[in-house]
Order: sequence, then C-alpha cells, then structure tokens
Amino acid sequence: MARLSKEALTKALTTLKGWEVDGEEITKTYKFKDFVAAIGFVNRLADLAEAAAHHPDIDIRYNQVTIALTTHDDGGITDKDTALAAQIDGVA
Repeated sequence: MARLSKEALTKALTTLKGWEVDGEEITKTYKFKDFVAAIGFVNRLADLAEAAAHHPDIDIRYNQVTIALTTHDDGGITDKDTALAAQIDGVA
C-alpha cells in the first residue's frame, strides 16, 4: 500500500477529529471516566485491529488511552491507518 501524500493526509485528517500527525504516525488520546472504561475501549478496539490485521501502538495511563497508527511495512501513514482511525473513533 502506498504512503499517503502530504495533501491526501491533510484531507483525511479533516474527517478524523482529534487525530494528529507525529512523524510517521497519526495519534490521538482518548479520556474516559476511569481505568475500567479505558480498558473496555482498548478491548473493543482490539477486535477492530485484529479484524483489519493492522495493530496500533497503545499507551494506557489510568483513564487515558493514546493510540498511534502507522503502516510499518510501507514506512509511514497509509489508507490503512486512516481507515482504522475512523473505526476506532466509532467505538470510543
């Protein structure tokens, strides 16, 4: 899969509220009521990631979950990342 051009990435991010570019990744931090709610979210997104065969980096800090997406095989951000980001937003 081809990496997204800067223009294509900018356009994709207009539909992904709160996602930001950080180097060769897109990232977003979600805040929840408590740790249990944060873990519930991680469990839901794990099913999405597994179904897509595309696995994010996940950082859990009490009630905050930070997700980082990149397509390692292609060396940067691809449509795979923006598609999974949109799905993750749907379960947040």
